[in-house]
Amino acid sequence: MNDVTAPWHIGVDVGGTFTDVVLERGAAQVSTKVLTTQDAPERGVLEGVRAALERADAAPGDVGLVIHGTTLATNALIERKGARTALVVTEGFRDSVEMAHENRFEQYDISMDRPPPLVPRWLRWPVRERMNAQGEPLIPLDEASVREVAERARKHDVDAIAVGLLHSYANPEHEQRIGALLAKALPDVTVTLSCEVCPEIREYERLSTACANAYVQPRMARYLSALDEALKALGLSCPFMLMTSGGGLTDLETAVRFPVRLVESGPAGGAVLAAWIARQRGLDRVLSFDMGGTTAKLCLIDDCMPQTTRSFEVARAWRNLKGSGLPLRIPAIEMVEIGAGGGSIAAVDGLGRLRVGPESAGADPGPASYGRGGVAATVTDADLVLGRIDATAFAGGSGLDARSGTAALNAQVAGPLEMTGPLAAYAVSEVVDENMANAARVHAVEWGKDIRARTMIAFGGAAPLHAARLAEKLELDAVVVPPQAGVGSAVGFLRAPVSYELARSRHMRLSAFDTNDAVALLEEMASEARAVVALAAGEAANGLDEVRHLYMRYVGQGHEIAVRLPEGGLGDTDLLRHAFEAAYRRLYGRAIPGQDLEVLSWTVTVSSAPPKVLPTGAPGGDRTDAAANAPLFDNGSFVKAAMHRREALAAGASVPGPALIVEDQTTTVVSAAFDARVEADGSILLTRKDRDIGGTNP
Repeated sequence: MNDVTAPWHIGVDVGGTFTDVVLERGAAQVSTKVLTTQDAPERGVLEGVRAALERADAAPGDVGLVIHGTTLATNALIERKGARTALVVTEGFRDSVEMAHENRFEQYDISMDRPPPLVPRWLRWPVRERMNAQGEPLIPLDEASVREVAERARKHDVDAIAVGLLHSYANPEHEQRIGALLAKALPDVTVTLSCEVCPEIREYERLSTACANAYVQPRMARYLSALDEALKALGLSCPFMLMTSGGGLTDLETAVRFPVRLVESGPAGGAVLAAWIARQRGLDRVLSFDMGGTTAKLCLIDDCMPQTTRSFEVARAWRNLKGSGLPLRIPAIEMVEIGAGGGSIAAVDGLGRLRVGPESAGADPGPASYGRGGVAATVTDADLVLGRIDATAFAGGSGLDARSGTAALNAQVAGPLEMTGPLAAYAVSEVVDENMANAARVHAVEWGKDIRARTMIAFGGAAPLHAARLAEKLELDAVVVPPQAGVGSAVGFLRAPVSYELARSRHMRLSAFDTNDAVALLEEMASEARAVVALAAGEAANGLDEVRHLYMRYVGQGHEIAVRLPEGGLGDTDLLRHAFEAAYRRLYGRAIPGQDLEVLSWTVTVSSAPPKVLPTGAPGGDRTDAAANAPLFDNGSFVKAAMHRREALAAGASVPGPALIVEDQTTTVVSAAFDARVEADGSILLTRKDRDIGGTNP
């Protein structure tokens, strides 16, 4: 049943190529997809919201909540198009962000070049002060040196300042005083304190995170404020919330203060959707596959929970190698993201090798087949030549120019490789599929997971086109394509709880564990996190869930692991030891007897209850016959494929491959190796013909 008196909720995902909008009320869903307006993303958002409201026959006043995720912060870091940022440091530590870990991420490559820090040396300014690791002042703060920094900021026309002092995680007083002085002297300059954005040990990561936050803050603040005002002008006076990289929601004020937490907000929405589907279908091991216009994101989900992390890199600049990007310490869903999307550009290099991505044609001008002046041959053009896309139904009827797409592919791929057009298109598809398959294999190995025997959940505009072939390469037996798959991340926003995570570093050995200090620290953190969630969640904050983790290691080790705090663990060090050893064994296969343990950091995550969602159900169609036959390039040649409209297929309808199941936002390609069935919840389940696994919950 659908309650027509309930308010609509809107999910908006701004990607590199498309802006996706989903309206949901009870079991009713309406979606639309428009090209992202890169110069002013809020224009594309408003265009998509208006179109979705019109399709739903709803008024702006009928909307009760807007949830937004965006790649704007990520793009600013990758493209180095953020604010002019200065960094204030402890005297003598001006070069910490450039020295990094003093290692080489590519040991034997003599051409290796470390990417420059976000803040150049001439904008890194020292102040006289010093704290020790226990938070005790060794040198008092010299406020005259802070006033000199303010004068330099005026002289160099700085837009943002990051403050990262030595050991500020142990005692933030000096950073807080500097922040107050700079805010008073420079009211138009945004100030980020490392003790607020990342109050943890490891100086380089803490400073890098603070710099990244400061670098994107002016741009994100302008964008989010402008979007908030535009939505209100449209008549949407409802709460406006943002998706975070950790898979939760936060309010506008927190997002403006800590925009670095939005870096992976769009991909996180997709992982939230995949985890929700896994719970609904009882799937223990899942591979989430999200492929849009610019990138492909793959995430491992075990026991209905995605892998999470507190440390990752963005903007890797050297062959996607770890260590070549900007390290960030924020709560995030762990996934692998590569430049493989519908807009990924295909070209033949000087050695005659076909390369696909990571460069993308984006939204403007886009792939050649968009008919917007683009000349680059892309994955979308290849899919069109292979018969995987109905040119007249692309992106809800916006259509594709098959002639331009074919010409670009022939000129840039088929000609140089001396192939026919279809074989060249197949080569492009195989390269991008193998790139994604290899990324998934490596990601699984890095986490000690088996990629096989998993169910793939595929969503995003391009994922259902490539899911069957990717599943073959990864030896997966089943693929689930959920309803509204083409706008999956935006749907995922509507499945996320309001949540906030706080982290603090405080060193404590298990042999000298101070229970009272630990209890006081965690209660202080929990109180602060609950206040943030209560402000954003409103009435939903009545029943909050709280999860506490300790980051522990054996004394003498260089890195720690996350250990969930067991019930009663703070009062019983034996419980803490058992919890650590169990987690350590899961990762490394053994524990080390007779070794003391230490806690370095503590985290508290407070979340509201996930929203209750009514099942959408399968469409009410009663047709299972094909509306038409279409040529589909499959397994090396063109074959006749049955073409169905998804809304015409009722629950229980079977579609043997090869076939195409077309909907407004995407197309599910059922290759000859698979059969498809429409499930009761409206999902399309693809199963391998040679390995019939039966049932509705593979």
